[in-house]
Amino acid sequence: MILFASLLFLLHCDLIPSFLCPSLFSYLIAHNLNPLHFCSDWLINICRRKKELKARTVWLGCPEKCEEKYPKNAIKNQKYNVFTFIPGVLYEQFKFFLNLYFLVVSCSQFVPALKIGYLYTYWAPLGFVLTVTVVREAVDEFRRYKRDKEMNSQLYSKLTNQRIPSDMVFLRTSEKTGSCFIRTDQLDGETDWKLKVAVSCTQRLPALGDLFSINAYVYAQKPQLDIHSFEGTFTREDSDPTVHESLSIENTLWASTVVASGTVIGVVIYTGKETRSVMNTSNPKNKVGLLDLELNQLTKALFLALVALSVVMVTLQGFVGPWYRNLFRFLLLFSYIIPISLRVNLDMGKAAYGWMIMKDDNIPGTVVRTSTIPEELGRLVYLLTDKTGTLTQNEMVFKRLHLGTVSYGTDTMDEIQSHIINSYSQNSGNSTSSTPSRKPQLSAPKVRKSVSSRIHEAVKAIALCHNVTPVYESRAGVSGETEYAEVDQDFSDENRTYQASSPDEVALVQWTESVGLTLVNRDLTSMQLKTPGGHILTYYILQIFPFTSESKRMGIIVRVILGVFWVLCGNMAREGLRTLVVAKKSLTEEQYQDFESRYNQAKLSIHDRNLKVAAVVESLEREMELLCLTGVEDQLQADVRPTLEMLRNAGIKIWMLTGDKLETATCIAKSSHLVSRTQDVHIFRPVTTRGEAHLELNAFRRKHDCALVVSGDSLEVCLKYYEHEFVELACQCPAVVCCRCSPTQKAHIVKLLQHHTGKRTCAIGDGGNDVSMIQAADCGIGIEGKEGKQASLAADFSITQFKHIGRLLMVHGRNSYKRSAALGQFVMHRGLIISTMQAVFSSVFYFASVPLYQGFLMVGYATIYTMFPVFSLVLDQDVKPEMALLYPELYKDLTKGRSLSFKTFLIWVLISIYQGGILMYGALLLFESEFVHVVAISFTALILTELLMVALTIRTWHWLMVVAEFLSLGCYVASLAFLNEYFDVAFITTVTFLWKVSAITVVSCLPLYIIKYLKRKFSPPSYSKLTS
Repeated sequence: MILFASLLFLLHCDLIPSFLCPSLFSYLIAHNLNPLHFCSDWLINICRRKKELKARTVWLGCPEKCEEKYPKNAIKNQKYNVFTFIPGVLYEQFKFFLNLYFLVVSCSQFVPALKIGYLYTYWAPLGFVLTVTVVREAVDEFRRYKRDKEMNSQLYSKLTNQRIPSDMVFLRTSEKTGSCFIRTDQLDGETDWKLKVAVSCTQRLPALGDLFSINAYVYAQKPQLDIHSFEGTFTREDSDPTVHESLSIENTLWASTVVASGTVIGVVIYTGKETRSVMNTSNPKNKVGLLDLELNQLTKALFLALVALSVVMVTLQGFVGPWYRNLFRFLLLFSYIIPISLRVNLDMGKAAYGWMIMKDDNIPGTVVRTSTIPEELGRLVYLLTDKTGTLTQNEMVFKRLHLGTVSYGTDTMDEIQSHIINSYSQNSGNSTSSTPSRKPQLSAPKVRKSVSSRIHEAVKAIALCHNVTPVYESRAGVSGETEYAEVDQDFSDENRTYQASSPDEVALVQWTESVGLTLVNRDLTSMQLKTPGGHILTYYILQIFPFTSESKRMGIIVRVILGVFWVLCGNMAREGLRTLVVAKKSLTEEQYQDFESRYNQAKLSIHDRNLKVAAVVESLEREMELLCLTGVEDQLQADVRPTLEMLRNAGIKIWMLTGDKLETATCIAKSSHLVSRTQDVHIFRPVTTRGEAHLELNAFRRKHDCALVVSGDSLEVCLKYYEHEFVELACQCPAVVCCRCSPTQKAHIVKLLQHHTGKRTCAIGDGGNDVSMIQAADCGIGIEGKEGKQASLAADFSITQFKHIGRLLMVHGRNSYKRSAALGQFVMHRGLIISTMQAVFSSVFYFASVPLYQGFLMVGYATIYTMFPVFSLVLDQDVKPEMALLYPELYKDLTKGRSLSFKTFLIWVLISIYQGGILMYGALLLFESEFVHVVAISFTALILTELLMVALTIRTWHWLMVVAEFLSLGCYVASLAFLNEYFDVAFITTVTFLWKVSAITVVSCLPLYIIKYLKRKFSPPSYSKLTS
């Protein structure tokens, strides 16, 4: 055990001689790697050999034909197993210098020649720390095990409104259209519903059971990260001729998505860790706060001081006798320079901060899931936030209709409704079908239309140009035995809901319904609208051109005198609305037939297909008639704007990372005031090559004080060739928006900021696609919302609303950091002062390696005599919560780390040396006859000095602090009657004892009180000016 601990200790301190392995150590030094961490990572990598990912062939209903073995379809969030739990937890503890040092010291007490005191004085504190840690980790691990077991025990046969458990190819659906909608909120962060199409070969089968009787297989490419692409084929061999059907992303159902309509049947192609959702989720890491790392560095400095002091003592002895044994005994005597109670107090403090956060009535529902990093909330420089569900509610509301000369808002929508009612009441005698005559009068003279007719055409265009499908819920009690059973459906308005791949489109259709024109039915070839009078208008769909980020528009051709209605995207930046420009064009039958032939020919092209199709479609855009502009608002979460402003004033730089479209992301950035109205926005042009990235970066470099908007594809290219330059430029921007980001890209951006800036990062999100980002950040915050609890459960802190992050950082982050900094330095002061007294004592008595205080005095000093007042520092606060929220600029000082630095540490060292010297020399100067009086005078003065120093450190008194002071003093006074072994009871009851203790205590503390008073008077801290 001692050999093992010593080896670990030497590895940690980089003290293994390099000649043992010159090449290895040269490599480690060159790459700034710690040998201990390098060895452990090497062993972990050996144990985790990755299996090569391969393409696979999956036979329908014939699993015995599959020769390869694939991962089990199970979720595993546990960090350890039965065999690795104890070694893993111990490694995580002993990689900290503080704990490793005390392990070596405690083990040394088994050597008789090195034994200083009782074993329990060393092993009891260390055992307590390890026990608390192991129990805490065991509880957390058991909770993760229970959550995993609950998820993995779910059984599936048909997927109806459930999360899909694995990656599948979509074979069959109960929907007669052969397609269905799915929700991908937990995969890409978008709550828009996506249309998926079943494999046509299996959808056409007469019965469900035929799936198991045909001889068919699916060939799928090897698993990969990209959630937006898939290549595969479906082959049926028992038909004549053999059927080969190409499979793409529209034929897939990825794990963690939800079937929103109908019943789905699919064949599983990827399971477990090979699914897209798992591959885009990073493994959770054990997060260590910056304060802990800083304290770890300070303990190393204390260790060097300890070694130096011990060497000095042995040198002054003259290296007589077995000097190396004396050296080690001095190391043990002064070991209280590095207090084991530091870890105990900090861990208990962290638990207290977590309890205070969860009990704060101003942020109800907040949960602390990682209790080891509350101080990180007070050190953040970068906040990376999701958009959908985090900044916005993802609820679209129609706000404005603009006809060029007249504009309608939410308060004048009733006028539009009356125009629509009048328009259709005048045409009520016409046929209820819109199947038309085929000779439109395209050459009619242009006459200025009335407002009523313009509104009528605009509303009809909005009601037709979309990808929305109305859905009606089946009545309860319908038997599900037959797949396509005719079920009774309620076609009333109250039972109708809309499905679409964009919430904007749903908002538009809901608005047309509110003004009188209702979408009541739609399939792949037609749609039906209901007029205010109840008439049904049928329109036949000829072509649909979906929205793409390249074209930035969506279009549809319907047969209504062969009209074509187009939607083009614009931007109402000042109002923060998502805008659409609506236009139409009428075609003759000949014009349409000419377009259709060119369009079909372009779609069959092998080379440059997308460019050729786009060119043909763009030929229809000329000479269109502008109908209207619409404005839709994506409602923000409550108090998003003031919260973002508060965070900016606090010096926190905010980056928005979203999987949504560039236009939508830019619009939300402006409406949420992430980008101010007067601020320029630089939209990074799409780049695919190194040259293009270089030119665009140069163009961006010439901009000053402007927000950056960049897409995930362009970001990938820039990071590939110009990582350092891009991050350097982006970090200078007041705000950055990254759109079309995959979950892996989000996590990569977090790691880039950590690596290039060295600053602390925080990630906040609410969906499963945010989990990787949350786990990669120094501090992860999850919002429990509409997109489920996946982000909330994976986060370090869980909140219910985005606005709560303001109080979480400004108040609790500030208090946690300030309190832990004060607590940590005071505990070190407590160890330094008694070590100084030991050094003075040994120097006076001929450098003897004999302890000044033994047994219970040392244990009591670190526990019941001083523990309560010192720990009461977790209740201290320098600024009231109201003041911290009113002046968020105070947060900037926290990020500079001035509360705990080598400067403040050196001040506490000087205080400890001064007080330790005064206490020891004073006791030696004033004692008269017996040595036991030295112990009584110095130890009592020491206890009183510690209690007074706590009072000096406190900035805002709490009644529990007063109780702690008097409780500790009472415990010490009461225990004097039982300490006959250490004190002369007759002496400590005399007046002489009291005045000597009082005099020494006053000399040790009074100068510090005077200095504190003068400092506050002539150089007060910034927050004190505000409070006054």
